Amino acid sequence: MKLSQKEKKTIKEKILATLKELEVQIIQLEQDTQPISPENSLGRVSRMDAINNKGVSEAALRGRKDKLNKLKIALTKVGDEKFGICDRCGNTIALPRLMYMPESDFCVHCAR
Repeated sequence: MKLSQKEKKTIKEKILATLKELEVQIIQLEQDTQPISPENSLGRVSRMDAINNKGVSEAALRGRKDKLNKLKIALTKVGDEKFGICDRCGNTIALPRLMYMPESDFCVHCAR
């Protein structure tokens, strides 16, 4: 069963809202990943903690940018007839999965 136009519209709105959220998060994470200057008056442990936090922020930033790119691709595909159809088995991807992960190309079964 293919997705209805109403369902596709809902998914498109979800993608657009998520894109806006990700863009804000990316700006914040880019600020959090700025180099830690050695002249900061941090203690040794605090400096190590700041470096560790920077690494965590960098990983989060990469993940957000990856999701942003996938969502942009999904946004271009929403109008296609094959949107919401699993690339592997050809079955319909469940609407709750598409609402949670609109960039999904596979149904839950095939994604395992």
